Amino acid sequence: MATKHRPEHHAELQVESPMDYAQHEATYNGFLTAVKWSIIALAVSVVILYFLINP
Repeated sequence: MATKHRPEHHAELQVESPMDYAQHEATYNGFLTAVKWSIIALAVSVVILYFLINP
């Protein structure tokens, strides 16, 4: 048999502090730069290993 649920009262919404977008974008740009240089370093490593292994 179905039970009837009464709607619960929720607490008032809390307004969070505003996000620091400048810091967020700086962190994200740093992450993208690190990924870009990691990919470049891996590609260079693969090319160097190719020439070292296949003389």
